[in-house]
Amino acid sequence: MLQARRRENKMMIYNIPFIAVALLVIIGLYAVIFKRNLIKIVIGITLIESGVNLFLITLGFREKSIAPIYTGSSGGIMSLPVPQALTLTSIVIGVAVLALMLSLIVHIYRHYGTLNVTKIKEDEEE
Repeated sequence: MLQARRRENKMMIYNIPFIAVALLVIIGLYAVIFKRNLIKIVIGITLIESGVNLFLITLGFREKSIAPIYTGSSGGIMSLPVPQALTLTSIVIGVAVLALMLSLIVHIYRHYGTLNVTKIKEDEEE
């Protein structure tokens, strides 16, 4: 009985990163779809990106594994290096895209004087 309960608690702990991924993506989608401020939309996109990165890292996790950078280890299980490499690449690309989005937002603010998408759309129609 006690072992079954420990196994159940262990499985619940391993599900926490997946729950965090779902929350990050849902909150990010909410911000992208329902918010009208450009900065909040960018924050939503960044939250979605963080959720995807956490998901990739979670997929590469193996219990009682060592980092793949330790090549002189005495055998054992190594964690998967491909999700880590993909996540690192995704972080670098995400920072570059974030900088580009923020620079475009600054340009839009200087031109229209607002960050509200509906007001920008109204100004375009006039």
